[in-house]
Amino acid sequence: MQETKELTFKDQTANPAPLGLLAFGMTTVLLNLHNLGLLAMSGMILAMGVFYGGIAQVIAGVLEWKKGNTFGTLAFTSYGMFWLSLVFLVVLPKTGLVAAADPASMAAFLLLWGVFTLLMFVGTLKHDRMSQVIFGTLTLLFFLLAAAELTASATVLHIAGVVGLICGASAMAGGMKQVLCPAAAH
Repeated sequence: MQETKELTFKDQTANPAPLGLLAFGMTTVLLNLHNLGLLAMSGMILAMGVFYGGIAQVIAGVLEWKKGNTFGTLAFTSYGMFWLSLVFLVVLPKTGLVAAADPASMAAFLLLWGVFTLLMFVGTLKHDRMSQVIFGTLTLLFFLLAAAELTASATVLHIAGVVGLICGASAMAGGMKQVLCPAAAH
C-alpha cells in the first residue's frame, strides 16, 4: 500500500496592503490640500492620481486577490479605479472630446462612492480600528464632497478638505504600521 502525504504550502508573498494604503493615503492628502486651497489642481496631483492612487492601488488589489482577501481586493481595486476615473473626469473635457460634468453629475458620482464606502465601512466592523477610521472618514469625505458640489459652498469644501487630510493621514499611518510593525498587521 502506498502512503499518501499531504503537502502544505506557506504563503511567503509580501503583504500588499501597505502599498494600497499608502497609495490611497498620499493621493488623498494631496487632493485635499487642493480642496483646502493650499495647492492648485496641477499635473502633480493628476499624475499622483493616475500612477499611485490609481495603478498602484489596482496592483495592490490584484495582489490581495492572490492572497484570497476579498475585502482588500474590492477596496484597493475599486478605489484605484475611482482615482483613474476622477482624473479622467478632470482631464478628458480639456481635450474637447466630452463636456465637463456638471455639479449635479459630480455630486451623483461622489454620492454613489459615498454609499459604496459606507457599505465597505460596515465591512470594517470585523476589522481593526484603523480600518474603521479610514473608511469612516472616507464615507464622510465623499458625502461632504457631494454636498460641496451641490451647494458650491467653499465652507463645506474646506471641511471636506480637513476630513480628507485626516482620512489620508490615517491610511498612511495604517500602511506604515503594517511595514514597521508587521506582527501587529491584521
